[in-house]
Amino acid sequence: MRKQKGFSLIELLIVVAIILIIAAIAIPNLLRSRIAANEASAVGSMRTINTAETTYNSTYPTVGYSLSLANLAGSTCTAPTSTAACLIDSTLANTSQSAPKSGYYFTYGSSSALGYTLNGTPATQGSSGVKNYYTDGTGVIRYIAGAGTATLTDAAIQ
Repeated sequence: MRKQKGFSLIELLIVVAIILIIAAIAIPNLLRSRIAANEASAVGSMRTINTAETTYNSTYPTVGYSLSLANLAGSTCTAPTSTAACLIDSTLANTSQSAPKSGYYFTYGSSSALGYTLNGTPATQGSSGVKNYYTDGTGVIRYIAGAGTATLTDAAIQ
């Protein structure tokens, strides 16, 4: 009688079961890591916009803060102006509802009292991020976890 070489069906099923268990443990951790990376990117983008607004305000003192994120960017940056200051990239300036940046949309608004307001909202709450962010002319970035819009009264990030 010949002895067959190879694996039995039971051995293969055990290996598949072990792989599935490892995948079940790893996938939630991967998703949490992705959310944390998106949130860190959103905070970094808001810091970039805060810095760009400060630079814009000091470069164009007669204008004050910009009227939109598009004014902070520019298509051709050969000669910056108050309508195309070339301080941020066009990807960050064009974060509309159809084009999020790292899982977050940024909504910019002018404010006579605060200079400007900026909200960072996850593209998909709970999937691309769980925190909503807010900043204004003070430069302090605030957040609220879960659904809802972050405001001036929410906790500041540490």
